Amino acid sequence: MENYCVEDLMVPLSEYATVRVGCTLLDAVLALEKAQEEFNHAMYKHRAILILDDQDKVIGKLNHLDALRPLIPEHRWTHSTEDLNRFGFSNQFIRHLHHNHSQQTIPLEELCKNGGNFMVEDYMCAPQEEEFINYKASLSTAIHQMVQENLRSLLVTRNGDITGILRLTDLFSAVYHTMARGPELP
Repeated sequence: MENYCVEDLMVPLSEYATVRVGCTLLDAVLALEKAQEEFNHAMYKHRAILILDDQDKVIGKLNHLDALRPLIPEHRWTHSTEDLNRFGFSNQFIRHLHHNHSQQTIPLEELCKNGGNFMVEDYMCAPQEEEFINYKASLSTAIHQMVQENLRSLLVTRNGDITGILRLTDLFSAVYHTMARGPELP
């Protein structure tokens, strides 16, 4: 495993699900579905969509949870409760309203009805410095970085540009296969 570097395990940007700024969540979900169908790596599916600017530079990532957040009414409803505070309603009263509101059961079709219209840039996460790794870095460096920062993926860079993504599942698979192979015999 020490002979390998990050570039050997990464998924190239060209094979990953991407959408441009200005796309909707529906566009993102469709891009993810298309990437899943075309992806040729064994059994591990993509778990995020990369958001590109007009120059095809990665500016953010939208994972499954990020895509589900706008579908939950209390996530959208929480923003409107800030106004209630300004009008003098107590925090206890606002929590009571929120609790009653969140107890409503809403059919999946209703949750999804307008969900596809939300813009990806409103829910994406911009990459942080600790999420980048050089394409020539060792796999042990990648393991250390993922564990230390509690990350599920790293954005792979080459000459300052993001060229791919190293997923935890691929790194774990390499570790597993190396462990399963056991110690090398002389």
